[in-house]
Amino acid sequence: MSKKNIFYNLILLVFTLQVIAQKKVEASNLSTGNPILPGYYADPTIKKFGDIYYIYATTDNEMLASGAPTVWYSKDLKNWYNYTMEIPSFTAKPITNFWAPDIVVGNDGKYYLYFGNCEIGCNIYGYVSDTPVGPWKKLNENDEPVISNGYPREGFPSLDAQFFRDTDGKIYSYWGTWVHYNGGYAVGELNSATMKNMMNSKNIPLSQTPEPFEAAYMMKKGNKYILMYSGASCHDETYNVRYSYSDSPYGPFKEGLNNPILSTNEDKTTHGPGHHSVLEDGKDYYIVYHKHDYPMTRGGLARQVCIDKMIFENDSTIAKVIPTSSGIGEIVKSNVPENIALNARTTASSYYHLQSLEHNYEYKPDFATDDNNATMWKAGSNALPQDLTVDLGSVKPIKRVMTQFEFASYYYQYTLEYSTDGKNWQLYADKSKNRTSGSPMIDDKNVTARFLKLKVLGTEKAGLYAAVWNIKVYNELFELPLPLENKKSNTEPAAVSSHKMLIDIDVTNEKYGNSFKSLPNKGSLGGVFTKTGDVKISWDKEDKIKALEFVNGALILDKPVPKNLAWNGSYSVAVWVKNPEVAKEGEFLASWCDRSEYNLANSFNALAYNSGHYGAAPHLDGHFDMKYNKVPEQNKWHHIVLTFDGVVEKIYVDGVLDNSQNMMLSSAIKNAKIIIGASDIGENYSGFMASLKMYDYGLTKDEVLNLLKQTAPKATKEPSAK
Repeated sequence: MSKKNIFYNLILLVFTLQVIAQKKVEASNLSTGNPILPGYYADPTIKKFGDIYYIYATTDNEMLASGAPTVWYSKDLKNWYNYTMEIPSFTAKPITNFWAPDIVVGNDGKYYLYFGNCEIGCNIYGYVSDTPVGPWKKLNENDEPVISNGYPREGFPSLDAQFFRDTDGKIYSYWGTWVHYNGGYAVGELNSATMKNMMNSKNIPLSQTPEPFEAAYMMKKGNKYILMYSGASCHDETYNVRYSYSDSPYGPFKEGLNNPILSTNEDKTTHGPGHHSVLEDGKDYYIVYHKHDYPMTRGGLARQVCIDKMIFENDSTIAKVIPTSSGIGEIVKSNVPENIALNARTTASSYYHLQSLEHNYEYKPDFATDDNNATMWKAGSNALPQDLTVDLGSVKPIKRVMTQFEFASYYYQYTLEYSTDGKNWQLYADKSKNRTSGSPMIDDKNVTARFLKLKVLGTEKAGLYAAVWNIKVYNELFELPLPLENKKSNTEPAAVSSHKMLIDIDVTNEKYGNSFKSLPNKGSLGGVFTKTGDVKISWDKEDKIKALEFVNGALILDKPVPKNLAWNGSYSVAVWVKNPEVAKEGEFLASWCDRSEYNLANSFNALAYNSGHYGAAPHLDGHFDMKYNKVPEQNKWHHIVLTFDGVVEKIYVDGVLDNSQNMMLSSAIKNAKIIIGASDIGENYSGFMASLKMYDYGLTKDEVLNLLKQTAPKATKEPSAK
C-alpha cells in the first residue's frame, strides 16, 4: 500500500466517525468583526511585514482542505485582499495539498515559505522569494523536503510546521499532527545558513503537552517559551487551544494554567476553534484562529478565520480567551471610506432555504450588505443567471464597487448595472467574459445611482452557486495595499445543469436470462450499458418482480460522465432495489467518479447500500461519508434516492428522509465511467434492481414522493420455463 493511501486510511482510523452537531445559532448573534476573512480558510499564520499584515492559510472546503495556495493582505486588519500565489509544482506532479503554511524572514532578508503536503509522503517543503507574496522558487530542485516524513522518528508525520526566531537569532521549528498517539510534538533548529534543513531535532515527550492533537505554535514572553497547540478533534466542537511553557526552546515543558485557553463557547457562535497563530502588536497580543462555518459543513472542513484579544496574566500564564463575534475592533486606522451600501435594502432573483435534519436556515439577500463574513446571500439554486439588487435609498455618487464572492480562488462571470429609478438600467461593469479570480472583485466607474444590480452569469467550477459574502459600494476611490491581480485562468466556464433525467434503466420489456450483452440508456444522455461479469434479468419469486440481478458484475455506460456532474455539480440517483443480505461495506448501486484522480475526500461520490459508515454516500473519508440512520431492511424492496443540490446531500428511503448533511463536493469525473452495480474499483452490489434513474439536479421531497409512486415495480407473471 502506498504512503498516500496509508495516510488517508489513517485519517479514517484515527478520528471518530460521528460529528457533533451544532446547536442552532441565531443569525442576529453573528456580528461583523469575526470571521475576518470572507471565505473558507484554516490554519492561519499572521505576519506583519512593513505596514502590511499578511495571513497565510489552508484554503478549505474542497478536497480535504486542498485548495489554491493563497495569501490575504491588509493594512487595517479589517479590509482584506486575496491573492493566489504561484507555487512551482513538484517535478513529477502538480501540488494539490498546501496545508498549514508558515513564513519566516531569513538572515538574508528573503522570505521563506513552508507548508505541509502528503502527496509524496507527509513532508514539509520550502520555497523562497524576495517578497512576501512571491514569485516563489524551490529551496530544493529535486523536491527534497525541509522536514521529511519519519523525522525525527520513524513513522512520525511531518505536518503543521511553525517556525520561531528566538531573541538570539536562532530559528526553531515545531511540528507534528495526531501527536496523541505519535508520541509528542517535534522540535528542531533550522539551519539559518541554508534555510532548508533541520538540526538537533527531537520529540517532545507527550506528557509535557497534555491532551494534544496538532498545530504547535511557539512564542516567547519575557524569558519563558510558550508552546501553544491544539487538542481534541478539528472535526467537531471539542477542538481547542492549549499551552505549556519552559525556560528553553527544547523544554522540558510544564502544562500551563487555564487550559484549554480557547474552546467552543456556550452559544456555539464560536464552534471548534483552533490551529492558531499570534500577532504581537506592541504590548498587545491577538490570537488568530479558525472556527467552523455556520450552518456547519459536514466534516468540519469549511473553516473560517477569526481574531480575538489574548492576555498574559504573567510571563507563563495565559488568561482564558473570550471568543467573540465582534472581533478586536478598529486598532489600526483605515484609509477605506464609508461603505454606503452597509445594511442597504436588497432583493434577489431567489435565495436558498436550507432545510435538512439539522438546519432550517435562509441565505437572505440582506446578508450581502451586512458587512459580515459569517453570512452570505446564496441564490435559490445553482441555475444561472441569478441577480442581486441593492437599493442605496437615494441617488448617490458611486465610484467603486467591491464584491466578495463565496470562493475567492475561482472566477465568477458577471455584470453590474446601475439605475436611478430601478427601471432603466445602464452598464456599470461588464465581467461577462471574466476569467480572473479574486476577492474582492473591484470595479471602478464614476456614476450617480440609487440602485445597483449584480447579475451572475457563470462560474469557473461546476455547481457553484451565485453567492456573495458582501458587496460594498464607495463614493470615493482609495489606495489599495498592493497592486496585485491574479493570473487569468485557462479553464472554460463550467457546464450547468440541463435539468434532465440523464440515465433511465428499466427492464420491464427486456428478455429474461443472462444472455444479454447490453442495455440501452433511455435517459437524455443516451448510449448503451455494457454488461461485465455476472448480471442477469431475473424474477424475484417472493414478490414476483422482474429485475436485474447482480451477482458479481456491473453495467458500464459507453458515454463520458457529463461535465455538469463535475466538481460540485448537482445530481439525484433513484433506484428500486432488494438486497437479500446487507453487508457492512461495499454494495455500490451506482458510481460516476474517479477516486484515484485526487484520492482526496469529496472528490469521489457514489450511492451504496450497506450498514457501514459510508452506507449511503461514500466520499473516501469517514468524516464526510453519509451512512443510513436506519439501514433499509434486507430482503425487501425499497425505493432509495440520493440527492445533492449543491448545498445539501440527502438520502431518502421509501419516501422518508433518512439522513442529510451540508456538503461541498469536488467530484473527479475526467477519467470516470457511469457504473451501475459496482464502484470504480469493483465494490459490487449483490441483489435485485428493478430500475435506476439519474438526474443532473437535486430532486425535491415532492419529486421524490411522486417518483416513488410512479416507478413502484409491479408484480408480473412467472416467466415460462426454458
